[in-house]
Amino acid sequence: MCGVYSKIIFIGISLVITQVSYAEKKQCQAYLDKLRNVQSQQKQGHSLKRGNNLNKLEAKARKKWWQCSQGHLKKARSSKNQKKQQKHTISKQQRLTATSLTPISKVSVRPFQTTAPVVIKSRYQGKQLQAWLLYYRQPKKCSRPKTTKQFAFCVEDRRNQQLSFEKSDVIVSLK
Repeated sequence: MCGVYSKIIFIGISLVITQVSYAEKKQCQAYLDKLRNVQSQQKQGHSLKRGNNLNKLEAKARKKWWQCSQGHLKKARSSKNQKKQQKHTISKQQRLTATSLTPISKVSVRPFQTTAPVVIKSRYQGKQLQAWLLYYRQPKKCSRPKTTKQFAFCVEDRRNQQLSFEKSDVIVSLK
């Protein structure tokens, strides 16, 4: 009989201990994730300066995680709570600026330093432009090139067509 009670007490104590350790793991998961993230960055190629910086980050993250797992830190805040707090603080700031009585000075921002008009000209003008538009045939794959190689092909094709157009245009104008 005494053996049965001792077994039940042992099982109960072990269940309580495992629940506490599980809760600790859950609370410190954010710190552990941060540590693993830094460690994975260290495994990738980087410069000496970046490596030193990552070593410092890893030491800091390991220290935080260890302190949390030993119960010396409070649990990590979830990102949802942080986002809510940021939204809440922003809305407070907006309310304060809306209710303040100080006038806000309007600053005129000019996107360009010059006041001269911007003029964009095409390569061809007038009848020559109309002839070019009739002459030029864009390949189907050039309507939306998906790679740099296709884009380079399209630029070269357009340039070649312009050269052949100008040669044929010179011949037409000479006649």
